[in-house]
Amino acid sequence: MNQQANTDHSVSLVDRFTEVVRTRRSVRGFQSTPVDDAILTRLFELAQQAPSNCNTQPWIVHVVSGDKLEQLRALLPVNTMQGKMTLDFPYEPKYQGVFQERQYDAANQMYGALNLERKDKQQRQQVFLRNYSFFGAPHVAFLFLPEPFGLREAADVGMYAQTLMLALSAQGLASCPQTSLGFHADAVRDCLGIEAGNKLLFGISFGYEDSCDPINDTRIGRAPLVETTVFHR
Repeated sequence: MNQQANTDHSVSLVDRFTEVVRTRRSVRGFQSTPVDDAILTRLFELAQQAPSNCNTQPWIVHVVSGDKLEQLRALLPVNTMQGKMTLDFPYEPKYQGVFQERQYDAANQMYGALNLERKDKQQRQQVFLRNYSFFGAPHVAFLFLPEPFGLREAADVGMYAQTLMLALSAQGLASCPQTSLGFHADAVRDCLGIEAGNKLLFGISFGYEDSCDPINDTRIGRAPLVETTVFHR
């Protein structure tokens, strides 16, 4: 009987975890309502459970809200339009083959939700610039990698980010990981008083989803398992 109870409990956990994973998606429209500090602390404590090589835990995380966030929200779009951008890590966006197809499919779905055609370049640019106002989110987590860490430790930061976003999803919160925020490494460091030895990888905007924003109607699927995963037996 105890074995049956344990099995039922396990099924329940699997079902709940499955729901959390499938619920998590990139949201690009947020309510301005801030998340309670106690909830924030609990969620970032959960994210600390992420695995890392030799338990180094190489992530340095700065969670920004309030006045500091508003300073960045005003600054980054202007810097982007003026071409004032600095990256700590190289970015090469030229995808090919199936990777380019997936990129185009995602973009077409997102802009399609806003009824914007490819020829609407100016309006598409305005949508893109929303990256730098954090889609209206009340919070942003900037994820840094301290020197002299490199690619392997950057993978650890990625695992931390996924753990954080799943924790947010389980709490009923929305998030969006943004490589684009890594384009303003110097501006973010200057605003937050962060030392140069901490290198900015990316940011995650998060908060409560604005379900009235049509861009959030986008539901981007994933490739079938046979395209990405090989089982060797």
